[in-house]
Amino acid sequence: MFTEKREKVKSTPFSEFVRNAKSGEKRKFFDKVVKETIEEQKTMIAKAKQHNCHC
Repeated sequence: MFTEKREKVKSTPFSEFVRNAKSGEKRKFFDKVVKETIEEQKTMIAKAKQHNCHC
């Protein structure tokens, strides 16, 4: 069924984190990433609205 072997690649600090961190650490990290991304998106939307406003 799976006769092909996957090529091994070098681990990155991020992949090590994902594999080895405790679930609470991962959740804290990803919660922070999501919150920062939401703020960036809100800023981008506000700038777009200002740019498109012909007041």
